[in-house]
Amino acid sequence: MNRIGTNFSPDETRPLLIFGGPYSNLQATEQIQVVASELNIPATNILCTGDLVAYCAQPDETVELIKRWNIAVVAGNCEESVANGSDDCGCGFVEGSSCDLLSAQWYNYTLPRVSSQNKDWMKQLPDEIRFNYGGRSFSAIHGGTDSNNQFLFSSDSQAEKQQQITASRSDIILAGHCGLPFGQNTEHGYWLNAGVIGMPANDASALTWYMLISPTDDHLVCSWHRLSYDHNETAIQMQKAGLNNGYMKALSSGLWPSLDVLPEFEAKQTGKTLTLAEISIPRAADAI
Repeated sequence: MNRIGTNFSPDETRPLLIFGGPYSNLQATEQIQVVASELNIPATNILCTGDLVAYCAQPDETVELIKRWNIAVVAGNCEESVANGSDDCGCGFVEGSSCDLLSAQWYNYTLPRVSSQNKDWMKQLPDEIRFNYGGRSFSAIHGGTDSNNQFLFSSDSQAEKQQQITASRSDIILAGHCGLPFGQNTEHGYWLNAGVIGMPANDASALTWYMLISPTDDHLVCSWHRLSYDHNETAIQMQKAGLNNGYMKALSSGLWPSLDVLPEFEAKQTGKTLTLAEISIPRAADAI
């Protein structure tokens, strides 16, 4: 990573809204914008952990909405690949795996449908965004600190997460990429993944996920929330585009078309209702 953004300066009297993976899902992206408006959260307090474009059928429209919204965005591997016209999405799938084969269809659909202006915009997105909030230092990344396509799930080594938190020189890492929401308190800081809005979390629900970080007098309260949007319209758009595939079916079934990337623990949770407890992070003493 080499492009570090430092111009994200949220209002510390208001919550942060964090989400990942719009995935060319225009309807979900429109709905998260509605949520922000209903919660009175300004664009200056909103951050996306990347992968604006992927599985669904409206990549350029989704990027245009995000651009107009003027929120902070971390470059995901999908932005990097599309912006540079790479041969594949750079998702880190094992070559020849089901995920790898499925990704070829949406990537080849997406690549020519993102305008040159939007590809240029993607090129300037930061790999990491650093900021302070509630007296805590944050580092927002896409995958891992060294590789934006590293999959890190809840069950993965806490030592690995601790090492990356230490390397980031932050108290809290906000990450994306893996597609599943979770939060962990480690000895060296906090690892928080908001999940994604553009595709369900493999828990048999069509609802997707976002995260809020809300300030109280002495804590930052991290909470995960489900997003309800018109997933039927998203599926209609995919069908019209010829993307009648496992990802289209997942929009309503809530089940991923392949479990290739999942560790054993997460794979065994397939179809089980996902619940996440709040995490309360003490504010720094001098910020109270």
